[in-house]
Amino acid sequence: MPSNQQLLFILIIAGAVVLVIWTLKDTLKKTGGNAAASRDSKQKAGNDPQQQVVLPLQLQAYERMVLFVERINPQSLISRVNQPGFTVLDMQIGMVSSIKSEFDHNVSQQIYVTPPAWEAVKTVKEQTISIINQVALKLPPDAPSIELNKQLLELFMAQPESPSDIAAEIINAEARKLMHAN
Repeated sequence: MPSNQQLLFILIIAGAVVLVIWTLKDTLKKTGGNAAASRDSKQKAGNDPQQQVVLPLQLQAYERMVLFVERINPQSLISRVNQPGFTVLDMQIGMVSSIKSEFDHNVSQQIYVTPPAWEAVKTVKEQTISIINQVALKLPPDAPSIELNKQLLELFMAQPESPSDIAAEIINAEARKLMHAN
């Protein structure tokens, strides 16, 4: 049976995940209201040769953002980062480094995506790192990495939608707006 401290920790983490989901859903709702004005202005530019060059770059940026949020999903991170003999601390450092490296690799894509899409990417990155760090701090640093992996997977599986799923939904919605506008 879990101790009171463990139950409190689980409650705090669950609250953080719910807050992330709530924030990302709110961002998605807000972006829906700007679709008509954005679509009208982009339809006027649809025949512009410059727009014909930029559109593929924008769509590629959205693809890369979806790939990024999928790669930082804990299930994906764990399978990529985990190695035999890793401790909780090794795994924590490896996952956080992987997220930061992936983000740094894709940071230039923000010039091609809408502010709400980029905000969703930043939010899911920051929240995923925060949750990894919070869970890791509750475990002995020299414990086997399987302990951290297990707790992270249980936490994220308990949520109806992961922060990565919500961010991907926002990014996909923004990309669809772009495609329908052209």
